Amino acid sequence: MYTLITVLIFITCVLLILIVLVQNSKGGGLASNFQSSNQIMGVRKTTDFLEKATWALAGALLFFSVLGSAFIPRTAEQVNQSAIQEQIENAVDPNAVPNFPTTVPDQEQDNTTEETPAE
Repeated sequence: MYTLITVLIFITCVLLILIVLVQNSKGGGLASNFQSSNQIMGVRKTTDFLEKATWALAGALLFFSVLGSAFIPRTAEQVNQSAIQEQIENAVDPNAVPNFPTTVPDQEQDNTTEETPAE
């Protein structure tokens, strides 16, 4: 279900981008290409359609985003704990004394491969 909602969000975003790019910032846009008065959709109707389509797609994007957040796949462990809580629990205490090794490594293990000098 989450994959379906993600695909719908992607399609809505692409359509919204296309609708916004067709519009002109000063109210021309697609309507400026149709200068004749004998058209099926008038200049004002085209602008109204683009504006309504923009608002509809923005609303659909908001709806799909909220719906998608409800269907995010979660495991049983993730439901009880957040990622931030897990980082807090696994954090290293900055005031803790570092634990350095106190024993000297065995010297015998290092000298097992004694080399003889070249003659």
